Amino acid sequence: MNKKQRGLFLTAIATGTMLNPLNSSMISLALHAIQHEFSLSFATVSWLISSYYLASSIVVPIAGKIGDLIGRRKMLLIGLLLVAISAVGAPFAGTFLILLGMRLFQAVGSSSIYPAGMALVRTHIHEKQASALAILSIFTSSMSAFGPTAGGFLIDFAGWQSIFTVNAPFILLSFLLTWFAVPKDPKTTHYTFREFWKQLDSIGIILFAIGMSFSLYFLLSFEHGIHLVSLGIGIIFLAAFIVRELRAAYPFIDVRLLRSNKQLTLVYIQFILLNIFNYSLFFGLPSFFQDVLHYSLKTSGLMMIFLSGASTLVSFLMGRWIDRSGTSIPTIVGAVLMIGGTAALAVISQHLTLGNIGAVLIFLGISYGIGNVTLQAAMLDASPETIVGTSSGLFQTCRYLGSILSSVVLAIVFGSDLSLPGFRILMIVLVITGLAFLVTAIYSKQLEKEKAAV
Repeated sequence: MNKKQRGLFLTAIATGTMLNPLNSSMISLALHAIQHEFSLSFATVSWLISSYYLASSIVVPIAGKIGDLIGRRKMLLIGLLLVAISAVGAPFAGTFLILLGMRLFQAVGSSSIYPAGMALVRTHIHEKQASALAILSIFTSSMSAFGPTAGGFLIDFAGWQSIFTVNAPFILLSFLLTWFAVPKDPKTTHYTFREFWKQLDSIGIILFAIGMSFSLYFLLSFEHGIHLVSLGIGIIFLAAFIVRELRAAYPFIDVRLLRSNKQLTLVYIQFILLNIFNYSLFFGLPSFFQDVLHYSLKTSGLMMIFLSGASTLVSFLMGRWIDRSGTSIPTIVGAVLMIGGTAALAVISQHLTLGNIGAVLIFLGISYGIGNVTLQAAMLDASPETIVGTSSGLFQTCRYLGSILSSVVLAIVFGSDLSLPGFRILMIVLVITGLAFLVTAIYSKQLEKEKAAV
């Protein structure tokens, strides 16, 4: 693959994979307008966010598995078509139920793109693979960071419908580039429907989907009350899923591999920890700035750019570093920055100023940018080629799980009242999270040494 082909290939993948973070972040600015148009309570309209997280968390590994069976390029194109349905249908939704249905099309489609894209990168880019992942990370991080700002301008100019229609040019560009610039899938086995259903492990998928749905519902509802029944049902179905996968001839998720492939399992644990850390800051700091430090909405938004901007900018440098030195050292450096940054915020909490907060947020943003790129590279390195789609899907599920767990952390720490003591407790919790991340990073490096010695 020459330089031009590589550029077109990565643009095709990047413009597709960025649709999920773009749409998960833009919707926050549209809730108010949608709530009033359909005369809804905030609790009802917020299902546009909750359902998206639920669907995405469950769909990504399933879509990855299907892509492993039918072809990753096909799966990426199917995902783009599903997002296109929502882009066309949502603006004309006559009821909230139809709009919610379009939002689910958007979630399923955009979630199908990521594992297919990661698998395509693993298959077709062999030189400077980490640099390629850094480019994808820049696209997705930028959309997460600046999606709300872009959404605000769009809604002000053309109404809430515009946050759906704005997907159209990105979908079209990604579809055309994928069609012409991404190599066709190798010929796969032609399954009968019954054989395909067996290879897909439909029973395992159903158990996984039910178990995850109830478990995630328990976590999403944590702020309003502990739903122990949901937790119990979730645990029962996930336990049944594990038993099923240990016995299945063609498991949906090879639990035995996760048990034997410690490197891959560690990557998943690290990614959950990284996203608990990041989203606790991303969701918690803006409210703290406004309610406790009494910053304006504009100032609070600008302060968050230090965090998201530093994360995006450091991604430019990460690819070359990982290509030269591997993933272990950058991961450890990122962990040290996580611990140091949150410890610094706890120490200076009595004397917080725009200047010292901004400086620390830059270091925390760098830590997330390092971890995000290195863990994607580590996941691809640790994943067998035949299941890289499923593995990438599980990786993305860990991102959603981390973001949901961060909301649980914030609900427990801040409760119903944001305060400076609560902020200090949050920083202590995040220092502990960073220490756990550091321990796993050091253990992962030790496993690499043992593997190299063998």
